[in-house]
Amino acid sequence: MITLRDFGSFHVGGREVRISGAPKEVIHFTPQTSTELDPNGTYHIEQAYVQYFIPEPLRHDLPVLLVHGGGMTGANWETTPDGRPGWLQRFLEAGFATYVIDNVERGRSGWCALPDQWEGPAVQRSMEQAWSLFRFGRAEDFARQTPFPGMQFPIDASVAFARQSVPRWTTTTEIMKAGFRAALERIGPCVVVCHSQGGEIALNTVAQHPELVRHAVALEPSGFPDADAATGLADQHWLFVMGDNLDESDFWVPLMARTRDSVSALKAAGSDATLLHLPEHGITGNSHMLMMDRNSDAVAALIIEWLTERL
Repeated sequence: MITLRDFGSFHVGGREVRISGAPKEVIHFTPQTSTELDPNGTYHIEQAYVQYFIPEPLRHDLPVLLVHGGGMTGANWETTPDGRPGWLQRFLEAGFATYVIDNVERGRSGWCALPDQWEGPAVQRSMEQAWSLFRFGRAEDFARQTPFPGMQFPIDASVAFARQSVPRWTTTTEIMKAGFRAALERIGPCVVVCHSQGGEIALNTVAQHPELVRHAVALEPSGFPDADAATGLADQHWLFVMGDNLDESDFWVPLMARTRDSVSALKAAGSDATLLHLPEHGITGNSHMLMMDRNSDAVAALIIEWLTERL
C-alpha cells in the first residue's frame, strides 16, 4: 500500500506561434454539429507534461524524474504490459518523490498539427521492428513468437505493449531537450532515470547542469554525455544499465561499446561512473525494456540500492 502526501501535474516549456492569412473552413465536431474554424491566431506548442507523486513518508530529499524512450510515453513506468506494478510504484515505495514526464510530442504533452512547424512526417514502430530492436527474439522468430532463450520480457503481453506505442517525429530532438530542460528547472535538484532515446534527450543536459541533477541512471541509452563539455562531474554519480543478448543485434553492439567508452570518459573526468551489465552479475534474459521485464522488480531494487548508497 502506497500512501501519498500529494500528487498532481503541470506543463512546462514550449513556445507561442502566431498563424495569419490561413483560410477559414467549416468543420464538424460531431455528425450533428458544424462550425466555422478560423485557424488564425495564437497557439502554444512544444510544451512537456509532467505528473508527480509525493509519498508519505518521504525518505529522500532528492526527487526522481523518469524519462521515457522513443515512440513511448510516461506510461512505460506505471504498469508493466502484463499488469504488474511499474517502477513508478517501486520508487514511491522506496520513499522517493517521483516525477514522470511525457516529453514534447508524446502522450499528454500532445503534438503539433500546425503547418510548417516540425519537419517530416510522424513515424510509428511496428511490432516486428520492436521485436528485433528491443531484443525480444530473432527477426525470423517473430511469426512464431519464439523469444530468445530465457527472455524476461512477457511475450504473452506483446499486444498490450504494442498499444503503448505512439507516433514520433525524428526531427524534434532539440525541441524535446528543451522540454526536458524546462522540467528540470521546475523540479529542481533531482535524480534522472532515462531510457533509450531518453538518454539522447537527457544526458548532455544532465552533465552540463550538476546543480540540477546529482545522480543519473541511464537504461540502455542511445545518446551519451559529452564529458569534455561537462561541468562539475566530480560531484555527479552515473549508472549505466545494460541488458542481455546485445551481441545478437548489429544495432546494439556499437551502442554497448559506446556505453563502455562513456563510462571510461566520465571516470577520467573525475565522475563516479558505473556500468551495470546485468549478465555479468548473473542477471540474464533482459530485453531493452528493462522496466517491463518479468524481473523488473529485481532490476529496480539494484538501482534503488545504488542510489541510496549515494544519497
